[in-house]
Amino acid sequence: MSVLERIVDATREDVAERRRALPLAELERELAPGREDRPFHEALARPGVSVIAEFKRRSPSAGEIREGATVEGIVGAYEAAGAAALSVLTETRNFGGSLGDLRTARAACGLPILRKDFIVDPYQVVESAVAGADAILLIAAALSGRELARLHAQALELDLDVLVEVHDDEELARALEAVDPDLIGINNRNLADFSVDVERTYELLVDVPAGKTVVSESGFHAREQLLELERVGVDAVLVGESLMRAPDPGAALRVLTGLDPGPA
Repeated sequence: MSVLERIVDATREDVAERRRALPLAELERELAPGREDRPFHEALARPGVSVIAEFKRRSPSAGEIREGATVEGIVGAYEAAGAAALSVLTETRNFGGSLGDLRTARAACGLPILRKDFIVDPYQVVESAVAGADAILLIAAALSGRELARLHAQALELDLDVLVEVHDDEELARALEAVDPDLIGINNRNLADFSVDVERTYELLVDVPAGKTVVSESGFHAREQLLELERVGVDAVLVGESLMRAPDPGAALRVLTGLDPGPA
């Protein structure tokens, strides 16, 4: 069983437990009408490569990333350093995150927020909206075409943008057939073994139809890499671990976004 399969199985167990504690009908009553609109997709339309800065506590491959990190401190630094949007990792067992982290981030800054998790159940889509997410991640490798279409449609009905993540040609083709997403994430990390190869973005980009907003995920840490992504037409990059490990995450992001030229 791959790492992804283990995480998805555990996620289904955790969702079932949360549904027993708070049934879907009750959760839906917590949906707030007329909440503040923070369009995630629009935030990535700025010139150059937009940075989606991620709050991430730990990972199966790296363990604890930044001991003692607070959501308020990190996301405040990200906002001041020019992030276009935030990603908050909410999976608990393997990444140490929570919906509480997402709620805290929502209260602490004005940036649109992506809920990054292994979303496999309609219950999680409603959870995302209730917690204050502006967008959700749907991972093609974790979903059938029918599941992807169902969750994608549900998210749009709740005014959530959707970043559909792919890692290879088969997943890209399946995603395009199932939902024809406006936002496509190319994950350079193989979720079967968590290895990273940034060339994955360049290999898949040629098969992405024109007019899509493309987000490259994982493996980036230098301004020069972002300039190369801009050159080939990538719209945004999701950066988490390198920022979270930096002595000063805000300063590291300012270098990535070009607000600070960095060391001479």
